[in-house]
This record gives sequence, structure tokens and C-alpha cells, in this order.
Amino acid sequence: MNTQKENAMQQIRTQFDDLSKVVLQQLDLLEKVINGNGTAIAADLLIELNANEEKIDNFEIQISEFIIDTIVLQKPVASELRQVMAVYQMISNLERVGDLVMNIVRFIPRIQDVDIYSKMSEVISNMLIASVSMVRKSILSFVTNDKEEAIWTIKNDAVVDEMNHKLIKKTITKSKYPEETQHLLYTFMHLNSIISNIERIADHATNIAEASIYALEGKDLRHQKDIDE
Repeated sequence: MNTQKENAMQQIRTQFDDLSKVVLQQLDLLEKVINGNGTAIAADLLIELNANEEKIDNFEIQISEFIIDTIVLQKPVASELRQVMAVYQMISNLERVGDLVMNIVRFIPRIQDVDIYSKMSEVISNMLIASVSMVRKSILSFVTNDKEEAIWTIKNDAVVDEMNHKLIKKTITKSKYPEETQHLLYTFMHLNSIISNIERIADHATNIAEASIYALEGKDLRHQKDIDE
């Protein structure tokens, strides 16, 4: 590999690492929001979340453009191109994770029944922790060339999906406020939106893990039902 191409490939890796760190920071901040008191979000947290969202958007644009320039100017060979395209797929999914974090942050203050939310916040937090772990492992699988981390992430997607269904059922079962039906309906709607967005974070972690395996082995797992194969 010539020096210019080597530098370009390394810069893509470095930019990917920088983007990953900001996305993981956003997920940590989201945990703080969900584990906070009620549906009010501290002003300093909101400022930090919005600033990070802007960074993520800028990173995605910059890395995407740099990848295109690298392909055009450096003419990577097949194995190098596979790595570059895997990063391209992963940064798109990481940017979507950032969007989903902000979606959840916007839904939380809209919840009208704080009591219901308080009762469910621990379960929501556990579901978020599982999804964040998937994101971390999917990123780690690419950074450390560890296929097992990617496989773990893909398999755990079903676990988070099941948590989603159980949480909705548990929320409805615990609600016994007929006089506040309208407020409850709004609460359930927004809770479901929060839960669905967390589930989608796990889905994007799976996409990142699949791209990592593609970069490592050239295998496209996106349409394979049995990961063990």
C-alpha cells in the first residue's frame, strides 16, 4: 500500500473512532435522562445533547465525503474497498442512533402521566442498557477485529425485541386510572415511541455488527436467518 493510501485508510479509521465516541457519549447522556427524576430534563444535559447531535451530523457528512474521495483518488483494492464500504455503512447507522437518541429526548417531556413513567423508568432503563451494550460491542468488533463481539450483538437483537413487547404489556397491565384515560393514552403513545426508538438503536447496532463481519470476512449476513451458519 502506498503512503497516501495508507494515510487515507488510517484517517477513515480515526474519524470513525471519533464519531463512535460521540455517539456512545450521547447514549450515556440518554441513560442519565431516563434515570433522572421524572420527565424534566436538565438544561445542561439538553445543551450537551444538542451540541453532540450537531457534531454527529457533521462527522457523518465529513467522513462520507472523505470515503468517496479516497475511493476515487486512492483506488483501493478489493479488501481495502470492503473495509471502506463497511465504515460507510457503519457511520450511517451511528448517525441514525444519534437521531434516535434525540427522538427519545423529545418524547420524554411530552409524557403527561409522570407516575406511570416513574414506575416504568427502571424497565426502560434496563432495555436501554441492553441496547447500548449492543452498540458498544458492535463498534468494538470492528475496532478489534473480533467476530465474536459482532455475533453476540446480532443474537441479542431478539432479546431487546422481546423486552419491548413485555414492557408494553406490563405498562398496560399496571395502569388503573380510568378517570384519566385521555392522559394515559397520550402517555402510552409516547412511552411506546420511546421504547420503539430504543429497539431501533439495537437494530442499528446489529447493522454495524453485520458490516463489521463484512469488513473482516467479506460475508454479507443481512439476509441470513441463522447466524451460526
